[in-house]
Amino acid sequence: MAYNSLLYLFIFLPVVLLAYQLAPKNFRYKVLLSASYVFFLSFSGKLLVYLLFSTLSIHHIGLWLTSCKKDFLSASHAPENKKAEKAAYEAKRRRILWLGIGLQLSILLILKYSGFLFENFNLVLKAISFPRLLPAMKFALPIGISFYTLQAISYLIDVYYEKIEADDNLGRLALYLAFFPTLLEGPICRYSQTAEALCQGKPLEYKNVTYGLQRMIWGLFKKLVIADRLNLLVETIFDTPNHYGGIIVIAGAVLYTFQLYADFSGCIDMTIGTGEMFGVTIPENFRQPFFSKTASEFWRRWHITLGAWLKDYIFYPISLTKFVKNLGKRSRAKFGKHFGQILSSSVALFGVWILNGLWHGTGWNYIFFGMYYFVLILIGNLLEPAVERITSSLRIDRTNSLYRGFQTVKLLIIVFTGELFFRANNLTAGMNMFRSIFTGFHWSAVTDGSLLKLGLTLPDFIAVFFGFIAVYTVGVIHERGISIRERIAGWNVFARWSFLYVAILLVIVLGAYGDGYLPAKLIYAGF
Repeated sequence: MAYNSLLYLFIFLPVVLLAYQLAPKNFRYKVLLSASYVFFLSFSGKLLVYLLFSTLSIHHIGLWLTSCKKDFLSASHAPENKKAEKAAYEAKRRRILWLGIGLQLSILLILKYSGFLFENFNLVLKAISFPRLLPAMKFALPIGISFYTLQAISYLIDVYYEKIEADDNLGRLALYLAFFPTLLEGPICRYSQTAEALCQGKPLEYKNVTYGLQRMIWGLFKKLVIADRLNLLVETIFDTPNHYGGIIVIAGAVLYTFQLYADFSGCIDMTIGTGEMFGVTIPENFRQPFFSKTASEFWRRWHITLGAWLKDYIFYPISLTKFVKNLGKRSRAKFGKHFGQILSSSVALFGVWILNGLWHGTGWNYIFFGMYYFVLILIGNLLEPAVERITSSLRIDRTNSLYRGFQTVKLLIIVFTGELFFRANNLTAGMNMFRSIFTGFHWSAVTDGSLLKLGLTLPDFIAVFFGFIAVYTVGVIHERGISIRERIAGWNVFARWSFLYVAILLVIVLGAYGDGYLPAKLIYAGF
């Protein structure tokens, strides 16, 4: 029951909207929670037990942290023992926090990563001719585990640092983790962003429903017209990479990047649109990433909630450790302020990017993907003063369109290369595909019709091109700070609904579905 399925669009969501509106205000969040568990069960069945365990454990740990604080504040402390008692209290709260985090991570590590770890450990045992190998382990993954685990951890950490109060309402906490629009592909929400709104029980409003519908149609357009049409071509190239030369591999990397963006951002549009119908503001996850000029900026605009999570819960905590602080002092004294600061921050940056790679999957190509961006961003930070001096001495205006165009082209090459390894079946395949760009490059593949033999016909390419133009145009408008939906809202009723019907018609006419098209799964739901 994916967000783009007929079952979701025409049965599940309308039934939930109707049940929500008819229910008493105080009961509406229970309707959403029940619908969320039904949605989860439709994908993962009895694996719901893992989500329930995460919910119950963070509920208990959060209340335990609060109880620990109340006990300390209510107890009498002798002046001579106050410092030691406070240290013991803080140590106890840290142990409770780490217990809660450990419970969440242990489930994720066992279910998602144990097979990868055992496989590579067995390779080491084989290399040293060890007589016995570990048994192969593979577990079924519940949907959304990578997303709701990060939400659960952020809740515990925020309670620990008293950014939020521990929630004694188990139902509200359960809905925060399980809200069905965010289960499959996120975004990764913080408790302070959505939990309260989810339980307010606001009645459905015309503006919210129509705005949400507009956002969902836009997401369906990106998913069905671009992502699903490109799916067959991308799968053909990446599943049999040795059959193709450099120009086809480049086309595969470029088109997969656009497929991934259309699929993921389209799903997020549907997620945000669904939430908007219920009066819930779900955080944005994309902000025109291909208008970026550097890799760092790209990742501030792409999968925003994952980047923000890693920054707040990985980068900053590592940066504040005693080891990194001392390293920073020594580095600045030896190498100067700029290089010393970058050297010390690189420790935290490494942690962010190794986890970014591993979060996405359990192959070496994902680890390579994380390290690829770590190295590029680190080099960019190191070279920034030199680039600034060179452009200044050459009197190059870094804000003019020519230089910004150069930056955009450079970034696109970086992104396309990264996605080549990200999509490859494994690291070896990625390396071979990358090598073939230089050893098997033939322009004839562009003119001899080779691209039309990979699953897409000329009408398919025309439809995809139209989709690209539409997405690019909307991106330019949004980049200029113009709200298209607010502009449409200013039109008269006839114009608004005509526009809506035309948009629906375009999705129906240009969308890839039916005979001849493979059902394309939501890409990020696999992570």
